[in-house]
Amino acid sequence: MAAVLACGDGAVLSHGSAAALMRIGHERRDRIEVSIPRSADLRRPGLLVHRRTAWRSGEIGAFERIPVTSPVQTLIDIAPGLDCMALERAINEADKYDLVNPPQLRKALESRSGEPGARILRTVLDHRTFRLTREELERRFLPLVRQAGLPVPLTKQIVNEFEVDFFWPDLGLVVETDGLRYHRTPAEQARDRLRDQTHTAAGLRNLRFTHEQVRYEPDHVLRILTATAGLISRP
Repeated sequence: MAAVLACGDGAVLSHGSAAALMRIGHERRDRIEVSIPRSADLRRPGLLVHRRTAWRSGEIGAFERIPVTSPVQTLIDIAPGLDCMALERAINEADKYDLVNPPQLRKALESRSGEPGARILRTVLDHRTFRLTREELERRFLPLVRQAGLPVPLTKQIVNEFEVDFFWPDLGLVVETDGLRYHRTPAEQARDRLRDQTHTAAGLRNLRFTHEQVRYEPDHVLRILTATAGLISRP
């Protein structure tokens, strides 16, 4: 609060300092980051000052009584300085602490297309909510199955009263795929757990991949399938 007050009217905590305050990121050790109106002229030791044009509605607020950029604006501000994993972690933390969830964030980004951070966030969200069509999922997944040394599976089968994506009855193996990684509802999560528990109790091996993994991380999917094939082949 002292840093914001020292910067005068219109100053707000922002960037990494705002993220640290909200528990969705880390503050720079050497300085506190604040944003001030572009017309202001301010230099303070220990502060990293960002000059901004007029704020739009909803871009600033208060957190623990400290003037601060909104969760959406904070994520936009920190996105260019983070790698993909760190940014995804920040998005997840914002969701965890009920600051903004991925669907709300995606909607807020629709009017922010010109900001570099908004483009980066949208790319991460698009990857994590990526969904393949049924035909493309099979076209990408089945070659990985062959490379892993597994036979061709049955598709869209009813197993233990659940429809599964890929099933090897002779091997006792089930593979499920999820099209949405972010913000699955409690009911969906409960059903996923029940499904996995039911297959395990029936003596099946159960693997779960996201569509994003099949599309963007095929090497990882292949490693898991290959390791599983090795386990199944052991006496």
